[in-house]
Amino acid sequence: MAERITTARPYAKAIFALAREGNTLGQTSASLLRAAEVVIDPRVHSLLGSPHVTPAQLAELVAGVVGDKLDEHGRNFIALLAQNRRLGFLPEIAALFEQMKAEVENAVDVEVTSASKLTSDQESRYAAALQKKLGRTVRLHTKVDGTLLGGAVLKAGDLVIDGSIKGRLERLATDLTA
Repeated sequence: MAERITTARPYAKAIFALAREGNTLGQTSASLLRAAEVVIDPRVHSLLGSPHVTPAQLAELVAGVVGDKLDEHGRNFIALLAQNRRLGFLPEIAALFEQMKAEVENAVDVEVTSASKLTSDQESRYAAALQKKLGRTVRLHTKVDGTLLGGAVLKAGDLVIDGSIKGRLERLATDLTA
């Protein structure tokens, strides 16, 4: 995985610089995320290494599926990736782009996994507490995992806060066996 990120990073930096210069961070973000979805589709992914499909055909396919969200820079970027046989790196490029975008916007994406669906009041309380702790604008992404039994697990980059009952039981079991 580290090799893929290392390969993707220069491409992500380049498209980020173009998007920032053209003030199109939002549009570029949406098009990169859509293009990443396209290339991980099994029907398209199987074509990426095929000797029967030219890079130009692959670029045209991806750009065609992404559609109107792709501006001229985006089309050129997709063509460059195809020419260099790097279309398969679009998911990593999109993820790195999102990280750089969040940094510039002073925002952080937080994944909240809870035992049951959160109410809007709970979501706003989580967002407010995290915004205060992290000093950044918080964008919550919620998931439900019934195996947690209760509570929630919050992930923001490298920061993980496990307040789930399952996590507490696992820590208790570790303490008792130690």
